[in-house]
Amino acid sequence: MEEYKEEAYFKAKKRVEEIKGFYWNLFSYIVVIPFLIFVNYMTYWEFKWFWFPMFGWGIGLTIHGFSIFYRGKFFGNEWENRKIQEFLEQEKNERTRYE
Repeated sequence: MEEYKEEAYFKAKKRVEEIKGFYWNLFSYIVVIPFLIFVNYMTYWEFKWFWFPMFGWGIGLTIHGFSIFYRGKFFGNEWENRKIQEFLEQEKNERTRYE
């Protein structure tokens, strides 16, 4: 029982660190992108180069967010367990078919 609590604690701690990392990434994005827009405005506004880091980083930030908050929805533990059960059921059906 104690081992389960310790494992659950470390999983929860890892999850909190992942979420914290995402929020730091988001905070950096919110601070840096307006600064880049300002630099672009002050130097050469005719070519709007700030779009490139804004969209590139924004796509990375979106992927990071999905990997943190929607992890189990696509290929998480629930999906793995369903697939394992599906393959076990297929194997069982194949075995009983040949008997």
